[in-house]
Amino acid sequence: MKDVSEHSSREKGVWVTYGRGVYDITHFVGKHPGGDKIMMAAGGSVEPFWTLYGVHKKPEILAMMEAYRIGNIDEVEAVTPGDLSDPYGNEPRRHPALRPSSEKPYNAEPPPELLVESFITPQELFYVRNHLPVPEVDAETYELEISGLGLKKDLKLSLKDLKKFPKHTVTAAVQCAGNRRSEMTKVKPVKGLNWGHAAIGNATWTGVKLCDLLKHLGLKDDTTALHVQFEGLDTDVSNTPYGASIPIEKAMDPRGDVLLAYEMNGEPLSRDHGFPVRAIVPGVVGARNVKWLGRIVLSKDESDSHWQQNDYKGFSPGVDWDTVDFKTSPAIQELPVVSAICTPAEGEKVKIVNGKIDVKGYAWSGGGRKIIRIDVSCDRGATWHTAQLTDQNSDRHPHHWAWSLWSAQIPVSVKKGQMEVWVKAVDSSYNTQPEDFKHIWNLRGVLGNAYHKIKVSVY
Repeated sequence: MKDVSEHSSREKGVWVTYGRGVYDITHFVGKHPGGDKIMMAAGGSVEPFWTLYGVHKKPEILAMMEAYRIGNIDEVEAVTPGDLSDPYGNEPRRHPALRPSSEKPYNAEPPPELLVESFITPQELFYVRNHLPVPEVDAETYELEISGLGLKKDLKLSLKDLKKFPKHTVTAAVQCAGNRRSEMTKVKPVKGLNWGHAAIGNATWTGVKLCDLLKHLGLKDDTTALHVQFEGLDTDVSNTPYGASIPIEKAMDPRGDVLLAYEMNGEPLSRDHGFPVRAIVPGVVGARNVKWLGRIVLSKDESDSHWQQNDYKGFSPGVDWDTVDFKTSPAIQELPVVSAICTPAEGEKVKIVNGKIDVKGYAWSGGGRKIIRIDVSCDRGATWHTAQLTDQNSDRHPHHWAWSLWSAQIPVSVKKGQMEVWVKAVDSSYNTQPEDFKHIWNLRGVLGNAYHKIKVSVY
């Protein structure tokens, strides 16, 4: 795999993998109908892209690929352990299309234009948010500890035990609290990873409903527990795990759809996404969707972890690091309504066709609130045009955990030159986005949901 990853440019050659096959497509790149998009797979697998672009999975395409095959992946080499002296020495391999904002711990997002290619985000292209080294967990020996108020007894459950419970699948978006932080930083510097607007993804999650499990273990509706604490198997140098908590009301609501998930998009979770089991808390900030779940505690108190008490909280624009008191602000749970433009990209040259330009993006609102409208403007808000919602869950479930994809053909009054494109979303509670980041700036750079604005050149 090292040889493959080193061949990721036209100068060194372009190699990709599909299944166990290794292919040298250097001379095909210029002929690719999709243009330079094929370079996103350079040095890695084409499989997540073929999930997005299903036309590739045709016999004639597979046959054509074989002409470029130069060998196979060595299965032994693929699982060779890393440097054991480095806590990050045994990290999983990531797809080269991901754009890292930090390497240790690894945090990365996909190119935004890929997000709007599919309602379901492929696992390999889903943004990665890690706080600590990725643990390596053996599914055969894995155990989940469960304890706390209102349970008949403390116990441990294996992965096989969890799979004996009724199986549920939920389609839900997960978004990092710092999504779009790079835009907020333009107002004034903040502390945190410099996320773009692709620290969000939409997937199908399969596992056990937490409410089913807790009721099976004897928890009653009148429990004195107020919070469900989650602890991960990822730990720091002091052996302290990542931790977070959610209100008991969310955990015990059958329609809240909180899962102990062991599958993502119909496949086992990858290591980066929490293998073998993670919490999925639909409608709630990604920080509470704890990965590599090792322990659940029912308590009267929130998690006392750093990430619950001293991080992932919002503050007034007037609060700085000299005056901040994290105890005065509640931990983020549901996220506000947000939208973003995924294509065209900032600074891109866009062709006017029949007096219009094409714009695409996503929108989502926390708490299961449905997106009901997308407004797009090409004249800094003087006039607005309603976009078409192209992909949205149509079931009658009271909550809409998934994101919505949208597209619009926007009339432009100029023949060429630079213009700004703005977007804002409206959810089913008629919440909408604030116009400018300066009004919602906060020292941690979270809850970034101002209008998304890009500059493009039209011709």
